[in-house]
Amino acid sequence: MTRPYVTAIVVAHDGARWLGETMRALVSQSRRPDRVAGVDNGSRDGSAGLLAQTLGSGNLISLPRSTGFGEAVAEALAKLPPRGGDEWIWLLHDDCAPDRRALEWLLTAAERDPKAAVLGPKLRDWLDRRRLLEVGVTVGRTGRRDTGLEPREFDQGQHDGTREVLSVSTAGMLIRRDVWEGVGGLDPFFPLFRDDLDLCWRVRNAGHKVLNVTSAVAWHAEAAARRRRPIAVSGDHPRRLDRRNAIFVVMANLPFWAMWWALLRNVLGSAVRTLLFIVSKQPANALDEMVAMGSILAHPFRLLRARRARRPVGNKQDRKRGYIRIKRLMTPRGAAYRRLIDMVQSFLAGEAPVDSTGRHHHASPEEEYEVVPADTGAVKRFIGRPGVILMFALTIVALVAERSLLGGERLGGGALVPVTGGASDLWAFYTEGFHDIGLGSTAWAPPYVAVLAALSTLAFGKTWLAVSVLLLGSVPMAGATAYLATRHLIPAVPARAWAAGTYALLPVATGAIAAGRLGTAVVFVLLPLYASLVTTLLSAERRRARRAGWSLGLLLAVGTAFVPLVYPLFAVLGVLAAVAFGGVRRGAVTSMAIALVVPVALLFPWLAGLAADPGKILLEAGLHDPALVDAGLAPESLLALSPGGPGLLPFWVTAGLVTAALAALLMRRQRMIVAIGWGIALYGVLAAILVSRITVEGARAWPGVPLAFAGTGLLVLVGLTAHRLAELRAGGGLLRVGATVVVAVAFSTPLLAAGYWMVNGVRGPLVGDAPEVLTVLAALRSTHGERTLVVKGSSFTVLHGRTPLLGESELPVASEARARVGTAAQGLIGGRGGDAATLAQNGIAMVAVAPPVPAELAKTLDSQPSLQRLSLSEAGGLWGLAEPVTRVPAQPVSILHTPWLWAQGVLVLVAALLAAPGRRSPEALETPAVALAGA
Repeated sequence: MTRPYVTAIVVAHDGARWLGETMRALVSQSRRPDRVAGVDNGSRDGSAGLLAQTLGSGNLISLPRSTGFGEAVAEALAKLPPRGGDEWIWLLHDDCAPDRRALEWLLTAAERDPKAAVLGPKLRDWLDRRRLLEVGVTVGRTGRRDTGLEPREFDQGQHDGTREVLSVSTAGMLIRRDVWEGVGGLDPFFPLFRDDLDLCWRVRNAGHKVLNVTSAVAWHAEAAARRRRPIAVSGDHPRRLDRRNAIFVVMANLPFWAMWWALLRNVLGSAVRTLLFIVSKQPANALDEMVAMGSILAHPFRLLRARRARRPVGNKQDRKRGYIRIKRLMTPRGAAYRRLIDMVQSFLAGEAPVDSTGRHHHASPEEEYEVVPADTGAVKRFIGRPGVILMFALTIVALVAERSLLGGERLGGGALVPVTGGASDLWAFYTEGFHDIGLGSTAWAPPYVAVLAALSTLAFGKTWLAVSVLLLGSVPMAGATAYLATRHLIPAVPARAWAAGTYALLPVATGAIAAGRLGTAVVFVLLPLYASLVTTLLSAERRRARRAGWSLGLLLAVGTAFVPLVYPLFAVLGVLAAVAFGGVRRGAVTSMAIALVVPVALLFPWLAGLAADPGKILLEAGLHDPALVDAGLAPESLLALSPGGPGLLPFWVTAGLVTAALAALLMRRQRMIVAIGWGIALYGVLAAILVSRITVEGARAWPGVPLAFAGTGLLVLVGLTAHRLAELRAGGGLLRVGATVVVAVAFSTPLLAAGYWMVNGVRGPLVGDAPEVLTVLAALRSTHGERTLVVKGSSFTVLHGRTPLLGESELPVASEARARVGTAAQGLIGGRGGDAATLAQNGIAMVAVAPPVPAELAKTLDSQPSLQRLSLSEAGGLWGLAEPVTRVPAQPVSILHTPWLWAQGVLVLVAALLAAPGRRSPEALETPAVALAGA
């Protein structure tokens, strides 16, 4: 074969810091180019002088500073006439230094494959010469640039071999001149970014191959992509230009129907990314996203002209086969799931989202940028993560243990009102000023109703689904939050998994599920997040600590809405922590103050009502049945983290946790961590002892939440000192034996708890098929707003034509009205008569008796002249009043109600925006565990 003729073109633009090495690499090639031309695009740093010194002034072309790379190459080729035959063009950036044999290997690969028209080298990083940058590039239908590499992946030969790819970079690209001229070269519409992808796509549409030759190596600084030099080629912001070009290339080159589908995905994706940038406090990036997408939609004829110019050659079948080959080289559809997972993890970790170009544009100019790889095994790798395995195992445990609750028509019992209604019902209940339920009330609805309404909305309006996930799924969710929250506190993965599994299966969790305590279940899931945010607040730099304060305030408001006792319990610890760390970390006191003020501001009207009756602070969401709490709970039960009531695990299940925590007291090191952990544990136990001795509304308060605080302190303590047990085991002798016993006992805790719970199941008043509180007949007859007096044993309640919603039973009722109705009800039940008029005046038209109906009570009600039996069966009894019902007029609503609801919504939105992750601060972040240990 004839010797190929190679024309090398070097384009420079303010690249003097790299150009010297690039030129030395060019002149030292084992196979030298036959001619070389240099183009300088208005450099101001001496790049033109370096080119003239190396190539000679006659081989230098000077162009304006605003000239793009494609225009520069076209100008050089216009002054270099074709040589005919086998001529190749070798393109080099000023920041790309090829290996000595790079050109030789590229030409060798071209000789072996006659269909190859474009070839590119393996690109490595300029600074870290081991790190891979590109072995070919592909793209997704949203324009996202994928390299197929892991972030910061080192070159160990794992990708070696010449392979066909969708595109290669213009940095080191070798292209046949006849093909270049046939497809029109680089499109000047792309002065920067994505011009290489567009050129290679057009080359492939023309029937040629694009190859990446890994035996040819070049080192690339990516100065433009990493913002390492000023960009004067376009008036647009670099990110805006990159995003616009990314969308345009895909829209211009895809087939017609695939283009429309990609356009829809890009429009929706841009809207989501814009919202994400706004939430993460990056308005500039949000504006770039909107402008980039808008520039595509605003110029449809420009896109139409580009599509006509890029029409593939051949007939319909040839074009279809060509697109199938290109489609195989594009980003696999499964890679979108990997990016979604990474995006969510980054957002939850407090990092700014990665944009569609694959770059972190908030990074400093000298910081490396990473791309998200196109990995078809992302799902397998995600499933194989320890945290995912732990959550999956806890889910299986929960499903087996809760087998008796699954598949029922209505979850309810214990503290949980049978779940009825949907999201719209809860929203209406929360926002209305006068609640026409029971005897009527103008009190504020419990704020947790708004939380359930929001979650029910996300659950497609199904309240039963939201409640089931919160209550029945509290064990796996608590394990997940505990595992995620301790990623900085407990570095050892086995210790984290043990701590998370043990926490999820504490007696508080199983007791809350058995008794239907939805409030405790929610707080139990949130508590690890409180601990994580507190450590971030006390140990991170100011900006991140301030975001942690807002996040903590929002989550604390949610927990307080379900269990008011959470706020005073946390406030004591928060104030002590802020005082202790205020001198170590600037802004810690302010951030903690934000966390404590946000719940008060969001829940103010409802909290003001609790202040009038402080005893209710000890109660939580739901019914307050005295049978759900053990009277006179023994202190040893509280020390074993057992709050009493149904569904609890035996003492020996949690003995391993207490044993491991006691063993930590014998360690000489990390005494501060031991002191903090045991301090929180004792604080929780003492609070539990106090709470369990107080009676509110005829029922003792349940000490579950204080004991959850105690368990959290012990688990963090054991997790942080677990490595010391490993060191003691390596010491030999009695220390080894003792440490081995402690480790074995500790690791048996979650296993024993899971086994016991699965074998025995959920044993408590909570059932999956709770009966209707109001009979069907009573509901059908209540068509005009009539109320029904429901009698159950010695207690009664008044219902308004339906089973009550969550939160309705907790509304306070005027004491006078309730006393009158109570006296009238007792008169009817006692057979004294003469009280039906009082019931009718309060809108009560029927008297229902919950099953089983005592025969004596049925006889007594039948004997009342003011009552008429409507039905009597195993499902209960129903009697109608002969007295005409007097409708109760709606009471006036406070003028402050609606404005405060709007103000509350605005406060939630502002707090959420301030809590959202933003730009990462350039200050180094200290590991929270290290900060706590050092303090």
